[in-house]
Amino acid sequence: MKIRVLGTGCMKCKKLYKEAEKAIAASGVFAELEKVENLDEIMKFGVMMTPALVIDEEVKCSGKLPRNAEIVNWITTKAAESQK
Repeated sequence: MKIRVLGTGCMKCKKLYKEAEKAIAASGVFAELEKVENLDEIMKFGVMMTPALVIDEEVKCSGKLPRNAEIVNWITTKAAESQK
């Protein structure tokens, strides 16, 4: 699983990255976490507001900080779907 945090480096982007790290650890799912700061790369996802969270090429949220439990849920749901 590949998880990306999209953002230019603002405080909210950094916070989302830390929350994603915690969520990955809490979920018990193996995932690669990447920070994307390049605007051209961010625009490829159609994101107009940062921070944004992308799980396996699917934008899960944009322009807000989701709760940690919400991120864990997205990760575990995606992991379960990929095992089908």
